[in-house]
Parts: sequence; structure tokens; C-alpha cells
Amino acid sequence: MTRTEKIRVKLEEAFAPRLLEVIDDSESHRGHAGYQEGGESHFNVVIESDEFKGLSRIARHRAVHEALGRDLVSEIHALSLTIRD
Repeated sequence: MTRTEKIRVKLEEAFAPRLLEVIDDSESHRGHAGYQEGGESHFNVVIESDEFKGLSRIARHRAVHEALGRDLVSEIHALSLTIRD
């Protein structure tokens, strides 16, 4: 399973989102720190879920990181999150 697929599965299981976009943006970072040949090092994630209602921006980010897990997060160089309830 690719990192993109792992991210999607973990976020779907944790938040049952109405909207989930997982975009591998690695190619636009070619030559920069953290770039990995083959991609899957830089991601943009857009997620909408009722699970985020009442949570602060920091709490939302922590919830996403927790859902992804330490191992998967450590494999990713950059993760940009847009989180909406």
C-alpha cells in the first residue's frame, strides 16, 4: 500500500469525512530538502468532518497526526493540512 493510500485509509477510518483529498505534492519539491525519489514525501490534505466541530486548529492538527500514527508521520517530510468541520 502506498503512503497516499495509507493516509486516505487512516483518515477515513478515524473521521468518516465528507470530503477528503490527499495530494502527493512531492514533485514540486524536487531538489529541495526531504524530497524522495519516487515521491510520496510531501502531501497536501484537505479534510472535512463533523469530528472536528468544537476543536481548535491545534487540536484538529493533533487529531490528524494521531490518526496517522507516529510511524507514518515519520515517513513524510511535509504535511500541509486544511481541516474544516
